[in-house]
Amino acid sequence: MGETSEKSPSGVKYFRLSEIEEQKSIKSTWIIINYKVYDVTKFLEEHPGGEEVLREHAGGDATESFEDVGHSTDAREMAGGLLMGELHPDDRHKIEKPQVRQAPSWTNWVVPGLVAILVTMLYRVLTSD
Repeated sequence: MGETSEKSPSGVKYFRLSEIEEQKSIKSTWIIINYKVYDVTKFLEEHPGGEEVLREHAGGDATESFEDVGHSTDAREMAGGLLMGELHPDDRHKIEKPQVRQAPSWTNWVVPGLVAILVTMLYRVLTSD
């Protein structure tokens, strides 16, 4: 396996996607979260969610799964200890962009509106003779 990683001018070590995709064995398991590359090999057995969760994303992007679970601050700090570098900027378009999930803005008024209507209807039913 030829080393294809490089360092940015700021000192960040970049890894090419092809190099990361090769790291999906029990001996070497890397994942990508928010374009950052983590070596989770030694953490497989300790992962509270089970080894298979990490192995499922080995060599690829685990951003969506990581964010969906809602990892604690402690978990995020622990992940920092496994950080190796970042996905090379030229390869970032090859994976789905990490997205911050936000509820659509219409839910901010629809849900309270429906609750108000239901409360009003319930009040009228209970107070009518």
